[in-house]
Amino acid sequence: MLPLLNTQIKRVLITGGAGFIGGALVRRLLRDTKVKIFNLDKLGYASDLTSINQSLAALSSIAEDRYQLMQVDLADAATTAEAVKFADPDLVMHLAAESHVDRSIDGPEQFLESNIIGTFNLLQALRNHWDKLPKERQQLFRLHHVSTDEVFGSLGATGRFSENTPYDPRSPYSSSKAASDHLVNAWHHTYGLPVVLTNCSNNYGPWQFPEKLIPVVILKAVAQEPIPLYGDGGNVRDWLYVEDHVDALLLVANLGKVGSSYCIGGHGEHSNKQIVQAICDHLDRLRPSKKPHASLITLVTDRPGHDRRYAIDPARIMEELGWEPKHCLEEGLETTVQWYLQNLDWCEKLQKSPGYVGERIGVIK
Repeated sequence: MLPLLNTQIKRVLITGGAGFIGGALVRRLLRDTKVKIFNLDKLGYASDLTSINQSLAALSSIAEDRYQLMQVDLADAATTAEAVKFADPDLVMHLAAESHVDRSIDGPEQFLESNIIGTFNLLQALRNHWDKLPKERQQLFRLHHVSTDEVFGSLGATGRFSENTPYDPRSPYSSSKAASDHLVNAWHHTYGLPVVLTNCSNNYGPWQFPEKLIPVVILKAVAQEPIPLYGDGGNVRDWLYVEDHVDALLLVANLGKVGSSYCIGGHGEHSNKQIVQAICDHLDRLRPSKKPHASLITLVTDRPGHDRRYAIDPARIMEELGWEPKHCLEEGLETTVQWYLQNLDWCEKLQKSPGYVGERIGVIK
């Protein structure tokens, strides 16, 4: 079995490591490698360090000198440059981003600042860092930029996104991520910065902030509140279990071709209505109530500009790097529902955190 990372990599900088996917990545590196991890996160409303702190406690003194939290907003160029200099990384995995589409509709400025200006500031700092590295470390170094399939726009009834799909973003969120992708590619082609890029489908799993679809449905159903389903519920997404995504991210970071992009999908293409119904079915079995949980499903006004269908063709990463998802949607969804039922206190704590908005957002009035 290949190591998770090249053994020459000693120092890894992860931006957004207090987020859902970033946290899973930090936990995996703590558990399965010996690298020094620098977690750069602005600790915004959706940040949470509970899972990382639990991992550190489990590893005890073994991990104490391997993990450093740096509270930094990438929108601040000076502190970003200072953080990069301090971390002195061999590998950077850039996950920090504002990512909630509805929030981007209500407040697009924050998305441009975080996702575009923040990425620009990071690229400038990394270019300066890379230029000053000795030759052997220059050859080792790379930036892995983590993006989304939403940059490709909306599919019809057939076809799937691939690395050759033209960009066609439709929301402030996806537009800001598309811009960050283009910046990363430009810094590679213009300045020679070694980069790899990935575009993933919808992630799900334990520890996801409770404003995304799957945790929202679980928590609404448990509370016996109406479960909101946008439009007719026919919008289709490709669902990817977060640990499968972490597998793919580490493979690309370790073995991906510099300058290349890789699409990561979970072979989990389902409509939102199907996902909501499946969650209700799991809850009927795991936490039965007087009426089927599906009776709580309530159609609500659709999101403005709601992309109809996403689907990913992961052929490149499967053929070049040997990756494939280990979790089918049915198994991963059941594990996720069980986890949320066992961690309702954590969800309640986050729902009371500053900046969290529980009511419907992203509706143009």
